[in-house]
Amino acid sequence: MPADHDAIARAWAAIDAEPDWAIDLAARLVRIPSVNPKFPAGTAGIDITGREAEVQDLLQSELEAMGLTTRRWDALPGRPNLVAKTEAGPAERSMILCGHIDVVPVGDAADWSWPPFCGEIRDGRLLGRGAQDMKAGLAAAVGAIRAIRKAGIRLNGQLALHSVVDEEAGGFGARSAVAQGEHAAAVIVAEPGQGEIFLCQGGLEWLRVTIRGRQGHSAYRYLGYYPQPHGTLSGQQPISAADIATRFLLALREYEAGVARARSHPLMPAGANHFGVGNVLIGAGLGPDGLPMILNNPGIVPDVAVIDIDMKFLPHEKTAEVRAEFEAFVAAFCSTDPWLREHPVTVEWELYGLHFPPQNTAPDHPLVGHLRAARERLGHHHTTLRSSIGVTDGGHYAAAGMTALRYGPAGANQHGADEWADTASIRETAKILAAAAIDWCGTIDP
Repeated sequence: MPADHDAIARAWAAIDAEPDWAIDLAARLVRIPSVNPKFPAGTAGIDITGREAEVQDLLQSELEAMGLTTRRWDALPGRPNLVAKTEAGPAERSMILCGHIDVVPVGDAADWSWPPFCGEIRDGRLLGRGAQDMKAGLAAAVGAIRAIRKAGIRLNGQLALHSVVDEEAGGFGARSAVAQGEHAAAVIVAEPGQGEIFLCQGGLEWLRVTIRGRQGHSAYRYLGYYPQPHGTLSGQQPISAADIATRFLLALREYEAGVARARSHPLMPAGANHFGVGNVLIGAGLGPDGLPMILNNPGIVPDVAVIDIDMKFLPHEKTAEVRAEFEAFVAAFCSTDPWLREHPVTVEWELYGLHFPPQNTAPDHPLVGHLRAARERLGHHHTTLRSSIGVTDGGHYAAAGMTALRYGPAGANQHGADEWADTASIRETAKILAAAAIDWCGTIDP
């Protein structure tokens, strides 16, 4: 479908007529401390109860004022998703602009040069936690829709805004939206960038490896690892889960290196497909929570080792296949040890429910062309196509068969102290998203 240059010009004129509208909305959003309630620590004594609902209240009011139909439901208890839509149209021309409203904790407020939720604008920067990740992008998306409506442009395909919760802790908001049937042909996640188009991202799995040994007095640990004369062992000697875990971690590093050497993706850096060990707990007795019960008595040979792993894989790989390959590695490790052949290591997938599918959009997809064309119209004659190293909600939409990309405003220090977003980039991103939506959805002559 050819670009509707007149419609784009009208939408951009609407943005230029109120150039600070999206910036002001982003500032108002930042001032609401919508810290993900799964991470209450590090909020500097700020009450975060129900603040996500306040964000959605603000957005819902703005979107309904534009004449959009809204829908709201709890993706998680007390944590509402919000979807707003223009009029229906052909499914193949439909588009979603997506952003998450939850933010990470501020950490130590003393590390900040300004109040973490001030939402102030200084020297072309919007300051505060969530400014860059990702309230600036969400505000730009709302600003794009508003400009289209203010310009009186009738889209042929339906344009929707998804304002979702919980991206920072697993993307359960986006997963709920997909499960509720909120689909479109194309999705742009307005996560931050520096003018790049992020085509793809790897998948992410959180998993838990549990190793079982046999308890005993620490004085007799040697019986479980040092060769003894034939016939002297009772068969009940201690088996240290710590010793097994040490061997397992060394084997895991070798396996990780082999995977990185064997598989690659043209837009992903070498080694991005990795197995990051995040937590190792070793002790005695397996508790009902799946963790060791005794952690403070080295006089006991530990019989439990729990290893939690952040596993990332490549955009073109399939979740079922990488899981099967890892389980084959674990089985091979167990086959080398008589104890583990009888008491194999176990693997628990989707630890805490966390799982991000991969996303792998082709560079020549028309949606990529629409974003590039909009940037060129603004004078950016080169646009870098990249992979997203971190995961985003785009993976959840891609897993349901939707074409997903990431494009959003510039800034710095997301997840760190002194987070900020570039105000000029917010305005420019609103223009680019508006142009991409007009090109993708098409227009209906008045």
